[in-house]
Amino acid sequence: MAMIRGASFCLLFFSFFFALESVQGNPNYKDALAKSLLFFQGQRSGRLPKTQQITWRSNSGLSDGQPAHVDLTGGYYDAGDNVKFNFPMAFTTTMLSWSALEYGKRMGPELQNARTSIRWATDYLLKCATATPGRLYVGVGDPNVDHKCWERPEDMDTSRTVYWVSPSNPGSDVAAETAAALAAASMVFRKVDPKYSRLLLKTAKNVFQFAMQYRGAYSDSLGSAVCPFYCSYSGYKDELLWGAAWLLMATNDVSYSNILKSLGADDGTDMFSWDNKLAGARVLLSRKSLLRNDKNFDPFKQQAEDFMCRILPNSPFSSTQYTQGGLMYKLPGSNLQYVTSITFLLTTYSKYMSATKHTFNCGSLLVTPSSLKYLAKKQVDYILGENPLKLSYMVGYGAYFPKRIHHRGSSLPSLASHPQSLGCDGGFQPYLYSSNPNPNILTGAIVGGPNQNDGYPDDRTDYSHAEPATYINAAIVGPLAFFAGSYTR
Repeated sequence: MAMIRGASFCLLFFSFFFALESVQGNPNYKDALAKSLLFFQGQRSGRLPKTQQITWRSNSGLSDGQPAHVDLTGGYYDAGDNVKFNFPMAFTTTMLSWSALEYGKRMGPELQNARTSIRWATDYLLKCATATPGRLYVGVGDPNVDHKCWERPEDMDTSRTVYWVSPSNPGSDVAAETAAALAAASMVFRKVDPKYSRLLLKTAKNVFQFAMQYRGAYSDSLGSAVCPFYCSYSGYKDELLWGAAWLLMATNDVSYSNILKSLGADDGTDMFSWDNKLAGARVLLSRKSLLRNDKNFDPFKQQAEDFMCRILPNSPFSSTQYTQGGLMYKLPGSNLQYVTSITFLLTTYSKYMSATKHTFNCGSLLVTPSSLKYLAKKQVDYILGENPLKLSYMVGYGAYFPKRIHHRGSSLPSLASHPQSLGCDGGFQPYLYSSNPNPNILTGAIVGGPNQNDGYPDDRTDYSHAEPATYINAAIVGPLAFFAGSYTR
């Protein structure tokens, strides 16, 4: 990543400061929560319902699945492109489901919107898991072809190649993540739609059995169709742990507990993302140790606390960088995805600790629920505008937010304003490379975020910082609900 230092940094941002307004007091978490969920409507693929609120989007991908003679319409485009990658989509679904389960009581009317966001994904994932015996469909659209175009999803004329895993071409990682998503969602719908819940759980069990029986990384089976975009860099053991954890939560079946013990997924980590689920599984399983006082799960609690000690800035074991403005900084590419995912674990573990008046130590540092809550709040508030630029990294939230996000649909004129097709190449010169603000506001989208100097150039071509993604948003829904229920305006 090109670093901007000294005079050039000052010049680049000098013009920004005239338009800035400081956020007073606590951000409006309820407004941010509503917008974080509204964003998912802008990512929808398939036939849009009459209730669609992001109205510059229209139907798209209506023939998805046809090359394989199956219906794979629906689901979400992962980020600023027009591809459906099931690995990050399933993680997005798991995190939205965990948010609804953990924080639903604090969501108020947004709980129904969260369920709608989850169901848009699970309806699609169910098709992927059940359309063809012995196959799990894991993606639609050739990413290498798609990324050579800058066109609206409604205009897509690129190859909608269908990808799958099978016993001879396994994908334990994507299968176990799909199982986790379906199992977590089955709990969300258990009371409000028992029949749908049972279907989700039955399918989750079958998909997880496939993940366990036919071991292998989907990156090895599918190659350039998923790499380097969503390679399974961490291997598949973390997904097996995560999938078994969610199925244990959904079923209380001891066989999943036995799988957890047999996996030996004991590596230390300071990361949580669509690729590496170890920390998430450990925090989820620590719930049984802390809230159920089940000693069998104490090792997961210890591992969860080891993770927290690697994240807390004042911990002697911290391996996490922070910017001068206080933002957690993990990697240059789309850093806010790690911030939102880790923040979810901070609020969730602090919630478990508060419920049991639990504390722990990182060496000589005493960690209380407030320690984790304070750090989580700092991250959320930074994203919502309490940062050196006084810039909200959530589109449409606050007075000042990114105007040139790396997102095809947002950056191109809508069908209503420009009915003629723009074609594969039609969007580059007049729109992608334009310095004009995007014509369509993708409300609620959280972009990749600032660089390690707290700088943000708001450049549409700078996808590492300017591109939103479903998994960035999915992970912040829980923390926003947590703080919306804790602070009122």
